[in-house]
Amino acid sequence: MINLKVNIAGVELSNPITVASGTFGYGNEMKKYMDVSGIGAICLKAITLEQRNGNRPPRIAETPNGMLNSVGLQNPGVDAFLKHALPMAKQLNTKLIANIAGKTIEEYMEVAEKVGDQVDMLELNISCPNVKEGGVAFGTNPKMVEEITRRVKSVAKVPLMVKLSPNVTDITEIARAAEAGGADALSLINTLLGMKIDVKTRKPILANNVGGLSGPAVMPVAVRMVYQVANTVKLPIIGMGGIMTGEDAVEFLLAGATAVSIGTATIVHPDAAIRIKEELINYLGNNNIKDVNEIIGKVVMNEWL
Repeated sequence: MINLKVNIAGVELSNPITVASGTFGYGNEMKKYMDVSGIGAICLKAITLEQRNGNRPPRIAETPNGMLNSVGLQNPGVDAFLKHALPMAKQLNTKLIANIAGKTIEEYMEVAEKVGDQVDMLELNISCPNVKEGGVAFGTNPKMVEEITRRVKSVAKVPLMVKLSPNVTDITEIARAAEAGGADALSLINTLLGMKIDVKTRKPILANNVGGLSGPAVMPVAVRMVYQVANTVKLPIIGMGGIMTGEDAVEFLLAGATAVSIGTATIVHPDAAIRIKEELINYLGNNNIKDVNEIIGKVVMNEWL
């Protein structure tokens, strides 16, 4: 029997496979594709204080080995989420992570207070590259990262995970700021800022002009950043960025992630997380590894002569 249980800031997951915010809705709609209880956690679609309609379409564009999105945090608002979406999500028999966003620190705090302890963890979304306010401004400034983390942590009733932006010069500086602010865990990476231009019209394909790049194209960047952060702070990490197979997940675990999150793969195949979990189990079994925790952070770096 292979042990797949991992612990993120005191929250025990049945396995290290989770799904990324914005790619799995609020979970209930995915029941027809898979047994949702088979994954370790669902990071629910972002919620804000008030309802958001998101950005104008087109909001999705395919790219080589990935996709751009500028959905813009479309959601019904926290009150509607608590009344309608969360009760159904609680029936899915897996851990729930609420991704919270806002225009101001006070809005983040109010959303966190409203959610309270009705989920297992909070994910602080300060790094979304496809909204015009908040997001990037918070997530790329170390002082702001520390301040918003500290203030939301002061009202959080469950462990607080901070989602880091890759659109920075030094990801470790941002990670240290989140740790200093009292974060219980980190998730990374969010999408990379990108653009795709229609050569016929000479205009960007996305109505928002730019959006977040995800998919296999970003994976080497994500693995590098997870490795750097894991060797800089003492916080558990959920790693993400282009994971499509079980061996992709293993790369993140070796780099130092305690768990991984599946995003774009779910959009391609709704049950991708279950397949990736099975492929992870096969890797562990083929290599006589009895506990997934044995490979976390165990990358063997090359030495220069």
